[in-house]
Amino acid sequence: MNRQIRTLVGSIFFGEGPRWRNGRLWFSDFYAQRVCSVDLAGDLRTELELEGRPSGLGWMPDGSLLVVRMELCQVWRRWPDGRFVCHADLADHSEFLCNDLVVDGQGRAYVGNFGFDLDSEIHARGAESVLADHPTTLLALVRPDGTVSDAAPGQRFSFPNGMVITPDGQTLIVGETLAGRLTALDIGADGTLSNRREWAPTWPAIPDGIAQDSAGAVWIANPLAPECRRIGAGGAVLEVIETGGLPCYACMLGGPEGKHLFMLVAPSSDAGEAAKAPKGKVLVTQVDVGRAGLP
Repeated sequence: MNRQIRTLVGSIFFGEGPRWRNGRLWFSDFYAQRVCSVDLAGDLRTELELEGRPSGLGWMPDGSLLVVRMELCQVWRRWPDGRFVCHADLADHSEFLCNDLVVDGQGRAYVGNFGFDLDSEIHARGAESVLADHPTTLLALVRPDGTVSDAAPGQRFSFPNGMVITPDGQTLIVGETLAGRLTALDIGADGTLSNRREWAPTWPAIPDGIAQDSAGAVWIANPLAPECRRIGAGGAVLEVIETGGLPCYACMLGGPEGKHLFMLVAPSSDAGEAAKAPKGKVLVTQVDVGRAGLP
């Protein structure tokens, strides 16, 4: 199916963590060290500037914004009154850079991390070797009071990345980027994850950022190709949208009816390349099925 795609924002460095809120798409621009928002008319604002790279974004029930600060391995909280302070330190529950997060309806945040120095390993032995053999890592659970624990005790993941929570609040789906799969886990009353199972294989695509729709499908940004894929439970590829020659690193459904698909693209995710010049973009198109669940 051919869909009309337009560039909503050009000249960003590397966009991640897109979230739709109050009529605007919020996202982190890694190498500009800022959190931005944009409306459907293309009005771009800088919402927050900070030292170091921001990544995953989410909101607490009181309207506080949570921001992953990658190098610090911390989650920071901007309170509704403007205070910006450390909410949680994940040093004991992450290995290398922290990455994406999702916040549930109770204000609990699930946070992934790289697990190892991805760029250095790719430079040293190539992407195919890293995909085939790489360290695994933990998922962290940050409770509303900022205390941190292992979200899925005894479980390790292959580069846990984009995450969604189903509309009933009972299941978390996480993209295991380097394993080429979407993994589902049950959410317990205390927030702990259990009953791990494969929700869908995605190979030869791999899931970076993800978004879910009301038909139960999941859109995945595929950093190995210039495309965003809609995947059904079990792995059926329901639709592929090409992203104009640039690999897709993150996606989100939003807009007035939740049917605008935002796709964040860039020439490369490599820190040495992506930080050189603002060549990333936010693309948008309209799809048939609207957003569901969280974020």
